[in-house]
Amino acid sequence: MTISRREFVRLMSLAGAAGMLPTSAFSAAKKPSDLYEVPKFGNVCLMHMTDCHAQLNPIYFREPSVNLGIGAAKGKPPHIVGKNFLKYYDIAPNSIESHAFTYLDFDNAAKKYGKVGGFSHLATLVKRLRAERGDGNSILLDGGDTWQGSGTAFWTRGKDMVGACNLLGVDVMTGHWEFTYLDKEVIANIGAFKGEFVAQNVSVNDDALFDYKFADFAGFDEDSGLAFKPYSMKSVNGMRVAVIGQAFPYTPIANPQRFIPDWTFGIQDERMQSMVNHVRETEKPDLVVVISHNGMDVDLKMASRVSGIDVIFGGHTHDGVPRPVEVSNKGGKTLVTNAGSNGKFLAVMDLDVRKGKLKDYRYRLVPVFSNMLEADKEMQTYIEKVRAPYKDKLEKKLAVASETLYRRGNFNGTFDQIICDALNKVNDAQISLSPGFRWGTTVLPGQDITMDHVMDQTCITYPETYRREMTGEEIKAILEDVADNLFNTDPYYQQGGDMVRVGGLDYVCEPGQTMGKRVTNMTLDNGTKIEANKKYMVSGWATVGSKSPGRPIWDVVADYLKEQGTVKIKKLNTPKLVGVKGNPGIAS
Repeated sequence: MTISRREFVRLMSLAGAAGMLPTSAFSAAKKPSDLYEVPKFGNVCLMHMTDCHAQLNPIYFREPSVNLGIGAAKGKPPHIVGKNFLKYYDIAPNSIESHAFTYLDFDNAAKKYGKVGGFSHLATLVKRLRAERGDGNSILLDGGDTWQGSGTAFWTRGKDMVGACNLLGVDVMTGHWEFTYLDKEVIANIGAFKGEFVAQNVSVNDDALFDYKFADFAGFDEDSGLAFKPYSMKSVNGMRVAVIGQAFPYTPIANPQRFIPDWTFGIQDERMQSMVNHVRETEKPDLVVVISHNGMDVDLKMASRVSGIDVIFGGHTHDGVPRPVEVSNKGGKTLVTNAGSNGKFLAVMDLDVRKGKLKDYRYRLVPVFSNMLEADKEMQTYIEKVRAPYKDKLEKKLAVASETLYRRGNFNGTFDQIICDALNKVNDAQISLSPGFRWGTTVLPGQDITMDHVMDQTCITYPETYRREMTGEEIKAILEDVADNLFNTDPYYQQGGDMVRVGGLDYVCEPGQTMGKRVTNMTLDNGTKIEANKKYMVSGWATVGSKSPGRPIWDVVADYLKEQGTVKIKKLNTPKLVGVKGNPGIAS
């Protein structure tokens, strides 16, 4: 049972008196109400949210216990978890911040502090900060992955989230999963969005340019070939702020290109440098920021190669990083941030900007605890209205969780295992493969698992399942390919997502090895060795290249859950890891 805000304040005041509250750089709180007292500083306020994955209501969300950094990334943000994270950021154990930023003592802390996120609570916080900074002194940035991740987003094709973001007052956004709707739906949603959609790295391919079907779209520039506006100019407290967009660069690789056949993506850091130069020369901004969906490792590398950017507000990798990383480049320094996921955090950066220069800043990554922030009535009314047509379907009880069900982490989470077990059982397979998606909410022990939860884990626009034979060699090639995508020491070769989740299969993984050498000792659950030339029945879902023939994954998982009644993970198919001893990115 969660506690009330009044009781929460009383308990935390006692903790403060006992010297238990943190004194870290991002939170100098002396009492719990200070969690949302973010002192005004400077003359420009930039608020940033990212990767909410269409979570309109408060949810539980467990942070990862495995987020490995390999090579130069070892031991550096964002690849630090658990106790190592607390030590790195000087966060007190057993504090509210410890719960917000780590998986430690998750079950007990979640019951104590309650759910996080929820657009009605986020709206209250945004309105409060806007009022404190004064009219026209702040803007709200959205890093994308906003229109996908819930049942209502799937059924409305993202329209529910466009409406919510309009109410929230998002000023500028970029995208990733937004591009997993049909191109015409993307264009329609951007048209309905009251803010600006920016992406300097998305072009119309040469074949489509000749007779482009969206030639009348306001963001399209025929001369440059860019499909969307590359940047937006905003006036914030009299300062000229340039916001350049960087959409997820590997969209047509990580997601189906068939939905968006006319658009090309890419990191495009040479174009980014040209864009920054152009903006600085022609717009004469006081501040240049990038709203990015690269992922934090890619942002860190881009910041070292591209000069002239003051701040990169990053997303995609769902990392809640309390303090910006200062990256040196030939033009000076660039601040790189990442603001978590699922509406759990709101990043607040207050800047002192004078005479075209960033002089100083203050940054706070603020956790959104729904028990501590009143629901905004207008937003709550909107959420209830948009969910009403689907309420009975979403609230249908399928089973009961006997343990914490989560996804986030480099390897199988417990909800991932449910999906894999369902594929094996329902589709009569020996081995199952499930994508390493980072989105997906958490279910606590004893909580009912509803269709809402299943949709939170599975609802994509290419949900069809498959069942087919694969050789051991083919299975190993899949695992090796994804492992290289995740653990390649060059961030520019990391193309999104965590390790593919598996069911019925065990293996040894050495992340620090090279392509083709990371995965060894593959066996079935019963210990039988996987043979390269032998065929195995495999079931999976979310094929990128072409549509699979099977039922949607959520129907398969729902059938499995209803049959189970009470769900207990019999075996978690996580690999045995080699060469990671002492790595601060794994629970110790």
